[in-house]
Amino acid sequence: MTLTISDTAMTSDRSHCTARYAPDRNGWEVSWLPGRLLDRNTAITAMTLADTAEHDLHDRHELLPHVESWAEELGLTALEAIARASQPPSVTDPEQEPASRHPSREAAD
Repeated sequence: MTLTISDTAMTSDRSHCTARYAPDRNGWEVSWLPGRLLDRNTAITAMTLADTAEHDLHDRHELLPHVESWAEELGLTALEAIARASQPPSVTDPEQEPASRHPSREAAD
């Protein structure tokens, strides 16, 4: 798992989820938490959870206590966080939907 974190964006080599700094809102927007504005540390927690959601987590998995703690920081249960973070981009972030789902204006003309 590698998170790449800059002053304006966060990406992962494991997850499709992303985070971006929204200067007009003075906070971070995470793709799997649409509508929520987070501080930088909480956005990192959300991205860590998204990476962890890619594991096959079960009730005795060694990462589960961490997942529960990270999810609590976001006001979610571990199950809610894993379910949301593991959804395809088109479900969690309409801006990340594949272009093929959006007919182009030229096609409509």
